[in-house]
Amino acid sequence: MLRRVSGRKIKLEGFNNLTKTLSFNIYDICYAKSRESQIDYLEYIDGEYNSEKLLTIVEEVTRIIDARLVNVSTQDYDPRGASVTALINEYDHNLPKSEYAGGHAVGHLDKSHITVHTYPEHDAESGIASFRVDVDVSTCGMISPLRALHYLIDSFDSDIVLMDYRVRGFTRDSRGRKIYIDHDIASIQDYIAEDVLSGYQAYDINILSANLFTTRMIKKKLVLDDYLFGPEMDGLGQKERRRVRELLRQEMQEIFECQNY
Repeated sequence: MLRRVSGRKIKLEGFNNLTKTLSFNIYDICYAKSRESQIDYLEYIDGEYNSEKLLTIVEEVTRIIDARLVNVSTQDYDPRGASVTALINEYDHNLPKSEYAGGHAVGHLDKSHITVHTYPEHDAESGIASFRVDVDVSTCGMISPLRALHYLIDSFDSDIVLMDYRVRGFTRDSRGRKIYIDHDIASIQDYIAEDVLSGYQAYDINILSANLFTTRMIKKKLVLDDYLFGPEMDGLGQKERRRVRELLRQEMQEIFECQNY
């Protein structure tokens, strides 16, 4: 594995062919007692994170990683859910401005993309409703999707975050030697701000030989009032509040560990 020295640049034979992919699921959990409130929550979430809102997030991610949008496709679904798919390329500061038009690069496409999909769902029996967003940021060249990680977590109400980061393929240095990773990384957690990370219980499952890094995060504190939705929640008694708290915590733990209890 290549270890980069601070301030030292790698002289490549040609274009950097390494593919760096950040993929993660973010979950927001809610309790709504009545069916009407459950549907209202889903409609609220669907409006809050429609394709227009997702597009603004994608545009900001593109800016953060110093890339440019080449093509964007957006779609809202009936009854709910939305998707955004964007092709991007690495911004080349050495190119003349004439190579760029209207903020969209018209030069070389670096096989990079960003996709965002939302999945609102609910369980009418338990009263639990959830919102999942899947994000994939895949880049070639020197740009890294890890630079946008903090912004992406902060863009959603994130009760559970399941993340994978993988570097695929290889590129060559000027001597023809294959390079399988061009930056040091020990954990995805190193790229999350401490004030954000401190609010979560987190652990890693990393396969260093495969340049594969996985981090799982779950909120440490469950402030019940932040998870209740609907007017009927105002008169909830202490016994019912304890039951709902346990229900929410179990739901979150099951998603976090990807298994049912």
